Amino acid sequence: MSSAKPTTRLPANTRRRVDVAIVGAGFSGLGLAMRLKRAGESDFVVIEKNDDVGGTWLVNTYPGCACDVQSHLYSFSFEQNPDWSRTFASQPEILRYLRHCAQRDGLREHLRLGTAVERARWDQDQGHWELPLSSGETIHARVLVSAVGGLSRPVIPELPGLADFQGQAFHTQQWRHDLDLTGKQVAVVGTGASAVQLVPAIAPQVGQLDLYQRSAAWILPKPDRPVGLTERLLYRGSRRALDAQRARLYLTAEARALAMVDNPRLMKLAEREAKSWLRRQVPDRALRRKLTPDYPMGCKRVLMSNDYYPALTRPNCELITGGVQRVTPTGLVGGDGIERPADLIVFGTGFDVRNPLGPVPVTGRDGLDLGTSWAGSPRAYLGCTVSGFPNLFVMLGPNTGLGHNSIIYMIESQTAYVMDALKQMRRKRVHSVEVRPEVLRRYIDEMDRRSAGTIWARDCNSWYLDDQGRNFSLWPGYTWQYRQRTRRFRMHDYIPARAPAAAGA
Repeated sequence: MSSAKPTTRLPANTRRRVDVAIVGAGFSGLGLAMRLKRAGESDFVVIEKNDDVGGTWLVNTYPGCACDVQSHLYSFSFEQNPDWSRTFASQPEILRYLRHCAQRDGLREHLRLGTAVERARWDQDQGHWELPLSSGETIHARVLVSAVGGLSRPVIPELPGLADFQGQAFHTQQWRHDLDLTGKQVAVVGTGASAVQLVPAIAPQVGQLDLYQRSAAWILPKPDRPVGLTERLLYRGSRRALDAQRARLYLTAEARALAMVDNPRLMKLAEREAKSWLRRQVPDRALRRKLTPDYPMGCKRVLMSNDYYPALTRPNCELITGGVQRVTPTGLVGGDGIERPADLIVFGTGFDVRNPLGPVPVTGRDGLDLGTSWAGSPRAYLGCTVSGFPNLFVMLGPNTGLGHNSIIYMIESQTAYVMDALKQMRRKRVHSVEVRPEVLRRYIDEMDRRSAGTIWARDCNSWYLDDQGRNFSLWPGYTWQYRQRTRRFRMHDYIPARAPAAAGA
């Protein structure tokens, strides 16, 4: 699907009524839109602030950007791709796949690209969500689905002196393709998933690469390879073979939950593999010590790479531990107190994951503000619905992230839940639903109780946890358990309401 230009601004009084408004056109938003379309539904709109579909895979274009979940698993089960070129797809190939999905299901007529939602307010009298858009239009939707994703808002640390830096500085998500890195002195801040992909991609090109590490990451080999023509022909001709490959990958990934959820001591086996990988790739003992994590494997995101360690052994690469103390007009002062010059600073410092709905103000029943309600630690029933916010569904909300399997599996589970909710509401002539407060409280207590025995509750500071050490992001169980919980929408967990008289009129 080709890019579209931003929507022309409309008069402020332009209004449109729809049954379902989906915010975001990444995997979550497109997946739900495809399901709606295939179910014969047409009264919905997908609002996307960017000029094309793709979400994370549209905006992250830094060198080396790729997925760390196998291609045949990191895709929709109902729209499988037999032609993945590699076992782990790169960003351009995943973006082509998502564009294909939008084109395949005729979603273009439902897309509002280059259009941002400025705020969301539940109108109790009318029984709908009011969504003023950057285009000047206002959408009135009975049901609002947030599919903005947790990896859409980059975080740049507030380092002393950054405002006075005379060179270029940007986040990996904001990559500047117009800049020539040849011979440049580049500082990369952060050693997470983006940096592990970026560093090997640019190290041969730059003059000097200084990598500022706050904490080392556990890294395993990445079993990546090209998918041969014979294998692709097999998948094209046999849906059974494609399903079998997907099932094999799923079960292999799901087995990792044994160590992360049930018996964290099993992670010691994976730690030995990771340390062996480090020894094989980094001969220098001093560098190995810097690259050896001091926390249990799994409590932070486990990474995969075949070329990250070798890149750091290059003569033009230096690893600086202790993070960054401050930025000067011409460089950075690392944790060792030494100032190193830099022409360019690249921040691989992650994303704001504590507000799954992003910066858009969301006002529910009786003027309740969602940001204030969550107060830095999001809570939602099944990661999907929140008390006080009728007809609001959050895709990939709190406690739906994964540390061991494909997030697409969770997206499809939530999609089925939302679809069944819409179906039951229509069949029972219910206009709106709101999760019961006691149901939400019991669920949050369950999430906290189950999280206590997982690897993520170990002595480890990660973005999975809030400031009080509570796991608000990851699902503390097996993905098949989540699918069981979301297979059917249980109306008795919700407060149903008929349409207000004003809405009926």
